Amino acid sequence: MFKAIPHHQGLVNPFEISDEKILEKVYQTHFHCVEKYDHGSLYLVASNVIKHSIETSELIFKNEKQINQDKEETAPSISFPRLPLLKQISCQMICVGSGEKDEFADEITILILKQLRSYSWEAKAAISLAAFALEFGKFWHLALPPRGDELGKWLAELNGIENLSENKEQLSRFNGLMKKVMEVIGECMTNNNEEYNIEDVPALAETLHHIPVLVYWAIITLVTSATHIHSFTHKGYKYELSKFDEKIDSILKNFRELREKCKMQIGAIEDYKRRKDIISSAIETTTNKDIDIVNFLDALIIPNNGSQDQKLVVYNGISREQQVGVQDFKNKYVLLFISSIDDTFEGEIQLLKSINEKLKEDPKEIQGYKKEDLKILWIQLVDEGDGDEKPSKATLENLEKGWYVVKEFKFKTGIRLMREVFNYKDKAIIMLIGPQGKVENHDAKHTISTWGIDGFPFRASDHIRLTKQWDWFWNVLIDLSPSIRELIEKGCYLFIYGSTNNKWIQDFTTALENMNESMKSPETTSIIEWYQFGRESPKIIPCFWIAIDNLLLSTKKQKKNEEKEEENSVTREIQKLLLLKQDPNGWVVLSKGRQVKLLGEGEAMLYTAKAFDAWKKGRLYKEVSFDSGFKHHYEHERSKRKQKCAHREFANYPTDILAQIPCPVKCGHEMEVTSVNYKCCHGLESSHHV
Repeated sequence: MFKAIPHHQGLVNPFEISDEKILEKVYQTHFHCVEKYDHGSLYLVASNVIKHSIETSELIFKNEKQINQDKEETAPSISFPRLPLLKQISCQMICVGSGEKDEFADEITILILKQLRSYSWEAKAAISLAAFALEFGKFWHLALPPRGDELGKWLAELNGIENLSENKEQLSRFNGLMKKVMEVIGECMTNNNEEYNIEDVPALAETLHHIPVLVYWAIITLVTSATHIHSFTHKGYKYELSKFDEKIDSILKNFRELREKCKMQIGAIEDYKRRKDIISSAIETTTNKDIDIVNFLDALIIPNNGSQDQKLVVYNGISREQQVGVQDFKNKYVLLFISSIDDTFEGEIQLLKSINEKLKEDPKEIQGYKKEDLKILWIQLVDEGDGDEKPSKATLENLEKGWYVVKEFKFKTGIRLMREVFNYKDKAIIMLIGPQGKVENHDAKHTISTWGIDGFPFRASDHIRLTKQWDWFWNVLIDLSPSIRELIEKGCYLFIYGSTNNKWIQDFTTALENMNESMKSPETTSIIEWYQFGRESPKIIPCFWIAIDNLLLSTKKQKKNEEKEEENSVTREIQKLLLLKQDPNGWVVLSKGRQVKLLGEGEAMLYTAKAFDAWKKGRLYKEVSFDSGFKHHYEHERSKRKQKCAHREFANYPTDILAQIPCPVKCGHEMEVTSVNYKCCHGLESSHHV
């Protein structure tokens, strides 16, 4: 049925050429895979045949008489007309005479690969293993037939299967080689992660190119080994396959190293994806109940165990502990300050220093949030190419300021997340992360620089709230005095002030002029602007206060209708302005554009403006901002003066509207309603005083 395979001149010894040449050679035999075949099931059947055959040989060497028949395995269903093809390949294998040159074994191997050209590399290996198993399994089945199998007994006699024990050592070595071949083919069967992009997994390309080489060496080893099967019973049988042992060991070792590289690279991809899912969920509007600030920081900055990245060290400047865990941030708001080693971030440093100091001051709670629940975490990134640069001196100094600091952050995955998700581009950023692991403010720096401690806890919603908090003021003011719009739109610092005390008006105006002159530089001509309320037209003054009174009434009614227990911030600011209206010296609003920075009492504001040349030398003015320095000195001046609890008579309001107005000097008590004036709107002289 099968013709002898002729020998050809010019054959190649596979042991004398490189694996690259072998790869080139075997690829010429491979076409596009069109045959769909369950190679995994065939491999299972073939490997079971070989495993049981090896067990049989070991039983014979132990002088056992029968294989344990209780060991049964279910054979998978293989929908493939395998016998003709397997028989053909099996016969081609045994046509190579024992002791033939390796060149001829190579020729047979290439012939088999050409016959299987339309199959996948895994299928080629599985079919070749099955073809080998036909002969190998038949031999050992006859060597130890089950009890009562007379036919098997006589077939063994006919095939001359005897004297096996004399070649025990040689056969053990042969069985060892077969186990290695099955390992090689098993490695080919394993999922090779072809669903991943080679650009993302560089080792995958080399791994996939190595599979045809593995298949070649597995098949040529089976071809050469098949010629030895019928020599097992010969006296003096010698095992002459040591060089195949060495080659199989070598290629298997190399392939497993490549697979391990792939595993590591794929693990890094999966790890990044997991971390990115957590970090990305932090910027989404929906809340993930399984994620909190600890999970967020863990995903962002903590390397995996065994990672090649430098071990993370978080320094705690509060307890002076050199290393803490992210658990320290549980249930806290975190101001996440990210910068690079060579970044210029002194402005951000001073901004956070000023906030850190304010967090230690009274009151301990703002807007229902405790100051102690906000932590500052500074991460200094060290990218590839930054060399051996050390953290700036400022980093070490801030360990003494009560900050948490990550020095020399080199975790590549974390840096990549910051760049891709947070859009970090080597310019310092300050973000606010909430206790639930949500990014509450992508640009907390803007909120802090705009509002200072008043913006606590510095959420984006706090910035919006504070911005809208004074819309009522600007709407009324611009409506009555359109000329002020130009000053507002300049975006510079603007003092708006008014008083019934002309001397205070004159003194404060002079102080502002002097302060502006002192602030001038060759680069700037005007740092501040000012607007004396009512100077253009005194008639707008009563109209303004009537409008403000009406606003208070509307906000109070809204509060009552909505049954809110706490007054909103707009109501509080309106009340504060109305109470300061009664200050005998005057009132002042300091803003930058439309952002109100300070609402202050006349006397303290005057002395603060007069003392500018003294306090401008301070750190807050030089390193943070003009309004920070001004507010700081204003509070100092105000604290030196004896505060009196304010009083006011309201007109046109029922007592329930006036209830629960807090004292503006922060004595801790609500103001008592002692009287209300009612005046006839028809202009009658008489009035009733309660």
